[in-house]
Amino acid sequence: PGADPLAFHHARAAVLAVRLGQITGQAGGDLLQLGLAACLFDTGLAAPTERVLRDGEASEDDTAYRQHPQRSVDTVRGWRPPAAGILTAILQHHEREQGQGYPRGLRGDTVHPHAKIIGLVDTYLRLMGPREPHRAICQIVRRRHETFPAPLVKALVDEVSVFPPGTVIRLNTGEVGTVVAVSRNHPLRPKVELTTDARGRPVPPRVVDLREAPFLCITGPV
Repeated sequence: PGADPLAFHHARAAVLAVRLGQITGQAGGDLLQLGLAACLFDTGLAAPTERVLRDGEASEDDTAYRQHPQRSVDTVRGWRPPAAGILTAILQHHEREQGQGYPRGLRGDTVHPHAKIIGLVDTYLRLMGPREPHRAICQIVRRRHETFPAPLVKALVDEVSVFPPGTVIRLNTGEVGTVVAVSRNHPLRPKVELTTDARGRPVPPRVVDLREAPFLCITGPV
């Protein structure tokens, strides 16, 4: 409560970006540069004059919004970052795999690998909102190859699961609960905290590990 939403977004993005970097084989100085870029990529939205953009009232088609990667670079450059790749990743984090991004419409291998990771993490967190992690994953998976490379999307799915923590789900028994923990090796069988019985009546919360309950399965998000 009371935390700056942009700082909170940067913090969450940095943690997930570094994790994806590790999964995709990065280490040492490369991982440090990725983490720094992920902490700073939307700095251009921090000024009070950018409140409307920051609060999500501007769309990706707005010219002012599309200028924020360059504004971020201009700000971070003044802080003398330790590697030029940090600025490149910040500038390119809205570029997309088929050239439909901005500011330059780059595609494929011409986009910095760190920019791809930050762009994917940023997209996931913004789509997720407070209560729809499953929908965010589904949207990203449907558009794989088009917006982000498939191996990177797979790394994200492996990390956060098809049903990320916070997803409200229904079991085949009709019971309803919330995903509280996931397993990378069993993405469809997370731990869930059940709070509603098959008739929709509230029940004392109880946690069930679906890996240990072979006759239970998730039928879908609620």
